[in-house]
Amino acid sequence: MSEHEHGTMSVRDHEKVFEGFIRISTRFVIAVAIFFVLLAMFNA
Repeated sequence: MSEHEHGTMSVRDHEKVFEGFIRISTRFVIAVAIFFVLLAMFNA
């Protein structure tokens, strides 16, 4: 494994991963909210 040198990490890579995480989390929360609304509508 290569040695890590301070200050050489790409911040853009971290930002892309974080944006993906936020996007997936938001979609999951919306899907769960829709699921609960449907449950309430059909009196499950």
